[in-house]
Amino acid sequence: MMRLVQLQNEGARAVAIVDEQRLVLLDGCASVYELAQACISEGRGLAAAARDLAGARTLSYDAVYAGAEEWRLLPPMDHPIEPARCLVSGTGLTHVASANNRDAMHAKAEDLTDSMRMYRWGVEGGKPPAGAIGAAPEWFYKGNGTQLRAHGEPLEVPAFAGDGGEEPELAGVYVVDSAGVPRRLGFAQGNEFSDHEFERRNYLYLAASKLRTCAIGPELVVGADFGDVPGAVTVERGGAVLWSRAIRSGEKNMSHSLANLEHHHFKFELHRRPGDVHVHYFGADAFSFGEGVLLQNGDVMQVHFEGYGRPLRNPVHRGNAQAAVVAVASLEAE
Repeated sequence: MMRLVQLQNEGARAVAIVDEQRLVLLDGCASVYELAQACISEGRGLAAAARDLAGARTLSYDAVYAGAEEWRLLPPMDHPIEPARCLVSGTGLTHVASANNRDAMHAKAEDLTDSMRMYRWGVEGGKPPAGAIGAAPEWFYKGNGTQLRAHGEPLEVPAFAGDGGEEPELAGVYVVDSAGVPRRLGFAQGNEFSDHEFERRNYLYLAASKLRTCAIGPELVVGADFGDVPGAVTVERGGAVLWSRAIRSGEKNMSHSLANLEHHHFKFELHRRPGDVHVHYFGADAFSFGEGVLLQNGDVMQVHFEGYGRPLRNPVHRGNAQAAVVAVASLEAE
């Protein structure tokens, strides 16, 4: 297993291997995207190629992680040239806790909600035999690469939003090769930040509630175990723990297999455009909104899965601006 980070120092970029307290910079490689493209061209694995490029330059990971270095962390995967060619998406209702939370938002006492029906479809048909197609999961669009934030960067609650809440998840990271074949590079910890208050008003607001900034990182884990992954999610307020829960992800704890989720994402031809990057969230096991916690400006959200590197920490940022009308300018009469 190997862990990689992406870094930026003003206009310069770099990739580094995580070696405990050190970051070992790669020679002649400015992005994971560049490294992946070279691996595809040469028929090599990502970890082997990174080891061969490891140079003599190192940085203190403690200093970089704390934001005390000139080099700062970037999301561990992006499209370095065209951010809009990075599709950020997700799969919901893959864990029983997420289905229960969603069910509670929209349930009537006597009804089985669509959320719970979809979760049950996953339980019944989400792990088909090899080579077979299973039940389709819920799928949603988060935005493009301009929505991705790194460790330490704030996740913004827009003026028009109802709220902002953490969703601790694992995310798959992919690049599509020149033949249109999706290539998985690895996994990263993620915070699929969403507007649960807006969604709770009506289930049909789900799509719009997902169009928010989100985070992955700090590390891309190559060769990670995705079988049974324990972790914890924590919300801090004023330097003290406000709320915390143990979480579990990975195939053992999900109603769908990884292969089935990947099939249903990449079955769409438009998701197999050569050169595109995909970051796909695989669902949450717990989130504070489901237990009545409303995050405030300055709260710090932490996501940490065992074996996936250092915790991903992001503050909530909610400005004082009021929602304003966005006016469309017309060229029709000019």
